[in-house]
Amino acid sequence: MDGSQPSGDPERARLISQLCEAVYADLTVLACLHHAEAGDELLSDLAWQQFPGSLGLRLVNQHGLESLDFMRQALSEYAPPLTRDQADELAADYAAIYLNHAISASPYESVWLDEENLAMQAPMFQVREIYRKHGLGVIDWRNRADDHLVVELQFIAWLAKSDGEDSLREGARFMDEHLLRWLPKFGERVAKRCATPFYAAAAWLTWAYCDELREVLADVLGEARPSTDEVESRVKVQSAPAVPLKFMPGAAPTW
Repeated sequence: MDGSQPSGDPERARLISQLCEAVYADLTVLACLHHAEAGDELLSDLAWQQFPGSLGLRLVNQHGLESLDFMRQALSEYAPPLTRDQADELAADYAAIYLNHAISASPYESVWLDEENLAMQAPMFQVREIYRKHGLGVIDWRNRADDHLVVELQFIAWLAKSDGEDSLREGARFMDEHLLRWLPKFGERVAKRCATPFYAAAAWLTWAYCDELREVLADVLGEARPSTDEVESRVKVQSAPAVPLKFMPGAAPTW
């Protein structure tokens, strides 16, 4: 889409609305892949949707197409109802990735971006502040902190649900400065080290989808995607004033 079209163009508004709807639905499903261990209920739902063919954003890059094929193959190996061995295998792999970090592939942004690879560091407080500005917050930060992969995917989906260019622009910026600074490393490590094709495919597809979505947003918004160096320079400037964000636990609304 030509980003130079006037904002009042009804055709442009319609296409943006369709993109927002697709992104909201897609990211909601992708978040579910990482939310809890896969069982018959999730796998049956994915089969009913004909996932990943049900994704609204059509992936066309080689990386994306390969991730789609890998996910289809993985789902064919875990057709419900699962055997006891399959269920145990998925549960153990989920724990190794998301709970006990046995494969050193944390689903938390802080672990990847903090100099000492620690959880609940500056990136967590930065994204918490972004959520707060929208009246959002995680339900229980002790159980799942603000910079968890699922929460970041849900936030971008929430922005897309707002259905507008400004929300897409904010989503693109959040992806540049947060999600896409660590998701490729997470996706690659999980794909290489995990024990099941399902979680390998889930990580790979999520990474490929978000990367291609960012390219689409650059085209739709008419704003070139910044390079890695540009993003790092921007983040460095933003974090230069070493003023710690106030930590305020409590019952904030969630999405």
